[in-house]
Amino acid sequence: MERRGRFLSGSTMGHVVRMTLTGAMGITFVFVVDAANLYWISRLGDPQLMAAIGFSFAIQFLSVSVGIGLMIGAVALISRGIGRGQHGLARRHATSAMMIAFAIQSLVGLLILVFRHQIVDLSGATGETAALAARYLAMTVPSLGVMAAGMVANGALRAEGDGLRSMSVTLTSGGVAMVIDPFLIYGLGMGLDGAALGVVLSRFVMLGMAFRFATGPHDLLARPRRRDVMATLRPFMAIAIAAILTQLAAPVGNYVLTSVMAQFGDQAMAGWAVVGRLMVVAFGGIFSLAGAIGGIFGQNFGARDHARVLSTYRDAVLFGVGYTLIMWALLSLAAPGIAALFDLQGPAQEVLRAFTHVGAGGFVFGSMLFVSNAAFNALGKARRATLTNWLRDGVLALPAALWLAGVFGAEGVIYAQALCSLVVGLGAVYWGWRFVTGLQRQMLPPLDLAPPRPYAHPDRYRRR
Repeated sequence: MERRGRFLSGSTMGHVVRMTLTGAMGITFVFVVDAANLYWISRLGDPQLMAAIGFSFAIQFLSVSVGIGLMIGAVALISRGIGRGQHGLARRHATSAMMIAFAIQSLVGLLILVFRHQIVDLSGATGETAALAARYLAMTVPSLGVMAAGMVANGALRAEGDGLRSMSVTLTSGGVAMVIDPFLIYGLGMGLDGAALGVVLSRFVMLGMAFRFATGPHDLLARPRRRDVMATLRPFMAIAIAAILTQLAAPVGNYVLTSVMAQFGDQAMAGWAVVGRLMVVAFGGIFSLAGAIGGIFGQNFGARDHARVLSTYRDAVLFGVGYTLIMWALLSLAAPGIAALFDLQGPAQEVLRAFTHVGAGGFVFGSMLFVSNAAFNALGKARRATLTNWLRDGVLALPAALWLAGVFGAEGVIYAQALCSLVVGLGAVYWGWRFVTGLQRQMLPPLDLAPPRPYAHPDRYRRR
């Protein structure tokens, strides 16, 4: 007997809040661990180590975003299958998506590993800082495939609606890193190498926990079969490629901003590194919101319930705006304490202040962009999400950063980031609302989630 998706009834705001907060607790804890990692490195008293972490974070952000795009594709397929009451198909998609994601991310990791020195040089790092950043990448990028498989398995939990177990996956992996990081960095005297090893270990823990929950309580994974992988590949990549391109825009924009910030020296880069960690810690709920609502959209889209799709969009926008306004206020109040915690001086302190007082406000509009992108990805218009993200991060980021950095110095990079989010976020949320409201007037074709014809006729395989 097929099971009914849990997002198909009940308050859509309740689902948005529940899935977002459980996801936020997990993802924010991971980012807190990352910030704690940076704190332990800062205690070594070497600005070059802090700068190296900043450069490597920008590059890792690029590779991790590929994994996020793959997870988005998997969640869309799995949640649609659940919404249509086809649990067996959802299981086959989940297993196949894990295998495909592992292969793709392993290839990405190999490319970064081979060309790490050139990539670091392009980011603006020089001398010992560049060598340290390349060393950090060499230790961490080989585990990208493991991370991608874990993200897809965890995404299956979110597609099912099990926010608590999804949260526990990230809490457990982050907890392991929280315990072992200071031991590796200080106890064994490994320094930057210890920080890298902690990242690798936490990724293996995440995969193990996600796999255990996906196979146990919900039976979300099927036995791996080649024909299932081939049947899943086309519909999965149709969503995932556009989602990957969408996700790559943000790290490309961050990479561009990092290159502009680098011209102001290691002190400014140290402040930028802290801002990077602070950004994901403070606004982890917004990043979680984008992932949380994909499953809600997908299940109700699969069930053809337009009213619930529309209310999900509205409630997600309201929640995102309220969340970001609160966090912006808290960051403004906490700025002096944060600067003291990381021992930021001079340009580093000014960069931090620019973010807490001005740059953080850009996330009010960034949340609107995230919601509209989640709707586009889940509802069959993933290219629109790609377009809006690249408009912000690929087209507007560099000229805005060069212009405002020329006027305000290093702080101008922060102001440029906020300005781009404001312009594109407002346009995207309007475009998304028009699209979602228009779904009711369209005669949407049935979702092509069934396997292709060869899979439907196994006699062909037997004759071979």
